[in-house]
Amino acid sequence: MFQRHYAVRDGVLAAMDAPLLVIHGGAGVERAGTGPAEAAAARQALEAALRAGHAQLKAGKPAVDAVSAAIQVLEDAPQFNAGRGAVFTHDGRNELDSSIMDGASGKAGAVAGVHRVRNPITLARAVMEKSRHVMMVGDGAEIFAEQQGIELVDPSYFRTEKRWQQLQEALKEEAQAQASNTPLVLPGKAYFGTVGALALDAQGHLAAGTSTGGMTNKRYGRVGDSPIIGAGTWADQRCAVSGTGWGEYYIRDAAAHEICARVRLAGQSIGRASDGVINGDIPKAGGDGGAIALDAQGVVAFPFNTEGMYRGWIGADGVPHVAVYKDDPLPMPAY
Repeated sequence: MFQRHYAVRDGVLAAMDAPLLVIHGGAGVERAGTGPAEAAAARQALEAALRAGHAQLKAGKPAVDAVSAAIQVLEDAPQFNAGRGAVFTHDGRNELDSSIMDGASGKAGAVAGVHRVRNPITLARAVMEKSRHVMMVGDGAEIFAEQQGIELVDPSYFRTEKRWQQLQEALKEEAQAQASNTPLVLPGKAYFGTVGALALDAQGHLAAGTSTGGMTNKRYGRVGDSPIIGAGTWADQRCAVSGTGWGEYYIRDAAAHEICARVRLAGQSIGRASDGVINGDIPKAGGDGGAIALDAQGVVAFPFNTEGMYRGWIGADGVPHVAVYKDDPLPMPAY
């Protein structure tokens, strides 16, 4: 059910093949802290996620199906800060957040602070499709998950040694800062690794989704941008965005919605709009990170201001393309 769409770029009518799927596995990737084996495993997981989402699109399913399928694969992969690989809170727990938005209908669903939902993106979608609400949190969200037959797991499922050691390091740095009465500088790796997906289906409809374990050593019920519609996730009829980075700054800037507003209201290209927010507004305010952005003509942008960002896309031909670092080659979709 692939369809041919047409877009005008620089006065030229150009053809592009729909559908298209775009994903990220988080900004903030650093060569110094990422070994070859870990990077290779992440690339394999990204390719698997792209194929899973593409299978939905190839079968003629809507964009939300592709987004959900791709994110589920990333949530099951321990290389990313979402689902299985979620980071730990200050008190040694995993708190998971997720959201999804259907650009065709404007409907959205989100969950925050859940501990037992294996794939939070499935619960976010259930909130969107099977409730009157947009966001559910904590125990109430998990009661709803049980009612909807969504898979729950023992919290130990989410424990990985890598994330546990990151928490121990953060606690040690915090204790040292307190002992010396010096300000604690938040390490960059504390808030990276969020996953996300965007899809353009054969009918020309867009969808977006994001999932995260939040911030290492977070406390006091902290919630970042990922489950907040308009901050970490947005999709409308023209534009879709999923963010990854220091969530507080994405919330303050309503980053995902701001990008799409610049496309819709100011007539900016998806590249200019996303670069202006992610590499302009966010760093100016003191934050950092990245995003993926996709417009209804199949134009893709991958803005980020860190050493690397796990990212990739797959088009009508079913060939996955993935990259990790800034200097990695990543051919862009033709349109």
